[in-house]
Amino acid sequence: MSQPVQMVEMIFPEQANHYGTLFGGHALALMAKAAFVAAGRHAKAPVVMARSERADFATPVRVGEVLELVARVTRTGRSSMTVEVRGSAGALSGAAMRPALSGRFEMVAVDARGRPQPIDRKIHEKEKQ
Repeated sequence: MSQPVQMVEMIFPEQANHYGTLFGGHALALMAKAAFVAAGRHAKAPVVMARSERADFATPVRVGEVLELVARVTRTGRSSMTVEVRGSAGALSGAAMRPALSGRFEMVAVDARGRPQPIDRKIHEKEKQ
């Protein structure tokens, strides 16, 4: 398994819904971005999203809070990867972070024409050692 990708996002009013919490569509975009970076680094190739398998929202993320995302590749196939993303939210100080959201994404390594390309397994065998 490759190294996890960590991203931090401060939630501002333009990212919020009418309740003053992170808009679900924006949350999905942030999770997708984290999955994209994790998969691209893992494959060492360009990637595209094939599917967002699920997204769970455990608690609202308020304007002014920080959202910390961690994305990990949990499965590698011939050209596809499963990336799990988890997000924790809380005050800017980092104290009392709480689980806020999670999602699972299927990403595919592609060549210059956008066609699936095999992921070099030799690279990942070396990472495991």
